Amino acid sequence: MIDPSAASPGPLPTIPPLVAFAMRPLPLLPLQLVLAGVLQRIHRRNPAIFDRLGDHARARFGIKPIDLPFAFVVEAMPPRLSVVRDLPRGVDARIAASLANLLALLEGKVDGDALMFSRELVVEGDVEAVLALRNAIDDAQLDLAAELSSLFGPLAGSARRAFEAARYRVIGSSRPGGEFR
Repeated sequence: MIDPSAASPGPLPTIPPLVAFAMRPLPLLPLQLVLAGVLQRIHRRNPAIFDRLGDHARARFGIKPIDLPFAFVVEAMPPRLSVVRDLPRGVDARIAASLANLLALLEGKVDGDALMFSRELVVEGDVEAVLALRNAIDDAQLDLAAELSSLFGPLAGSARRAFEAARYRVIGSSRPGGEFR
């Protein structure tokens, strides 16, 4: 659950439009392979993560970072992540926010309700499925720096320190469960 004392001191940063524009021509496959690997690792380490979805286990979630030129489609059963230019029709729920807010939500560093009320997070479609997904993610207590760095084999320690420094710059938290500073 979200610790009320961990509230952000202000809006989280967004990707500058020029950087997002420069990312447009980049191929999506490398990003998809990396993120699919991270999702599989998270599922291996937390095999019950998607059990919390209950009746929504077959839901397809469209996640759109509003400051990036691509989006994600996440399916729980079987665990699958696709990187797409635009969200397809037919997803059960759409979630849109800045990349920093999405990462902070994923790690349980911000309150989704507060983001919705401040209009920094938009949820459309099956809200009940999104709440089930949020509960599943909260229970898993994810540490993205650890998950990503595990892909770097013998360089995992250095990669983790780099990811933790990046996390601190983006969402203001240097460790899992850490409060904003």
